[in-house]
Amino acid sequence: MQYGKVEICGINTSQLKLLKEKEKQELLKTIRDGSEKERKAARDKMINGNLRLVLSVIQRFTNRGENPDDLFQVGVIGLIKAIDNFDPSLDVRFSTYGVPMIIGEIRRYLRDNNSVRVSRSMRDTAYRAMQIKEQLINQNDREPSVEEIAKIMEVPKETVVLALEAIVEPVSLYEPVFSDGNDTIYVMDQIGDNNDDSTWLEEFAIKEAISNLSDREKKILSLRFFRGKTQMEVATEIGISQAQVSRIEKGALDAIKKNI
Repeated sequence: MQYGKVEICGINTSQLKLLKEKEKQELLKTIRDGSEKERKAARDKMINGNLRLVLSVIQRFTNRGENPDDLFQVGVIGLIKAIDNFDPSLDVRFSTYGVPMIIGEIRRYLRDNNSVRVSRSMRDTAYRAMQIKEQLINQNDREPSVEEIAKIMEVPKETVVLALEAIVEPVSLYEPVFSDGNDTIYVMDQIGDNNDDSTWLEEFAIKEAISNLSDREKKILSLRFFRGKTQMEVATEIGISQAQVSRIEKGALDAIKKNI
């Protein structure tokens, strides 16, 4: 999907603004400390200036057959929540805080709107299995096996397992499982995944940091690290000295590290 050439929710995505990190921090400070009029104006500008962030996130979910307009609107809700709850005093980039909020909002939407419908016969089988299970626990003072339940019901044990699994409500990855008043542990914190959001967030942070560089800095980094040219070759192509290339390259890399 080429967001640069389409409209989503009536918005021409190729004309979306992109705020620099310094601008974001200034707007967030105004939202927190400004007058009512200033807060409203800064909030609107912050929302409009981060719609590209929403677009970047929803690209991860476009292979699910969902309407891009719907995903975009839900993502904007997550963006607004992130803006309203972000604390500018924290030493954290807004995107680092905002992306998980947007992802969480979209995942909740997908979970709530794509529930698997369980047939009435499957539910009846599950409820009957639960009743028999309860009876056997009371009779034998122990947890019965699936085979024991299936034997009484006169059905294959696989049928019992499938029926009981079918009525288990899905659990959100963002469901809290423990909180001591300060730190909250969510379901996703207890699940190992090599393709987790932190890896993707790091990649996104690098791309955003590069987008804040000047055109000359981007060109020099592209020639040096994507096309494999030496500093002298880059200097000849651009028309500056090798020392200038070295200085600009170092400054650009330092800027990326600082922003990340």
